[in-house]
Amino acid sequence: MFKNPVWRKILIGFAWVTGIGGIVALMSFIEHKQAGVVCTEVKIFIPGNQYFIDKEEVDNILQVKSNALIGHKLEDINIHALEEKLRANPFIESAEVYMEMDGVIHVSISQRQPILRIVNKYDQDFYIDQHGLKIPLSQNFTARVLVATGQIDELFANRVDSVHNDIAKNLFKTADFIRKDSLWNAQIVQIYVNNNHELELIPRVGNHRILLGNADSLSNKFANLLAFYKQALPKVGQDAYTVINIKYANQVVGIKGEALLKQDSINKRKALLNKSTDKPDTAGVKEEF
Repeated sequence: MFKNPVWRKILIGFAWVTGIGGIVALMSFIEHKQAGVVCTEVKIFIPGNQYFIDKEEVDNILQVKSNALIGHKLEDINIHALEEKLRANPFIESAEVYMEMDGVIHVSISQRQPILRIVNKYDQDFYIDQHGLKIPLSQNFTARVLVATGQIDELFANRVDSVHNDIAKNLFKTADFIRKDSLWNAQIVQIYVNNNHELELIPRVGNHRILLGNADSLSNKFANLLAFYKQALPKVGQDAYTVINIKYANQVVGIKGEALLKQDSINKRKALLNKSTDKPDTAGVKEEF
């Protein structure tokens, strides 16, 4: 009988109907039992070691202490609305709320992770997170991340927003590259945008600046810089150069003397004359590697 295709289809269909019926009955039982259960506790879980938002703030958002949840029937609590309220906070990337039959509501929070702090030329101060979104500073916590200053004209409207101009995009791309490399993450402490809207890196060790230019060919530029650090600097010392120019992907130029002091005036003259060149200009002694 079981080898008969007709009977086999009938048995399979019966199994499906029985299974679906069991699920429906179980859901009905759960809903019936849940109808009499009230919220007895709200447990909040915030993973990670950066606390832009703490449990007390989550309590305030959900109005836990005002008994907006505790003592109320689970069937009357809209967990989706609670999740939306949490996600409206600029420091919360995602939120999950679920309830158990013992009356406990569980809240799991995922915070945004800043990788760069920007102080723009209008003295606005904000973070950029790992997704390239602008977020405000927190009163609870200060993240130890790269700081970018200088001629940055990216505005902040005090809300979560994407970056808009090329400078901010270059800053984000550079900061993201640096944080993913343990060596450069330890060595680079600041990014400065100069009057030519070029990126300069400020290292932890040494009194020089690293002229990066833009965020193109970052792998090549930093590979060249590493080779320069290993081969050139040990011969002359950490403070031999005022500027290390790596903005051209196929070369590194070490600038000595008063080059940095005269660089701004040279750049202004270049802008006035509206000239361009494929090779970097330097005012002091330069060594190319």
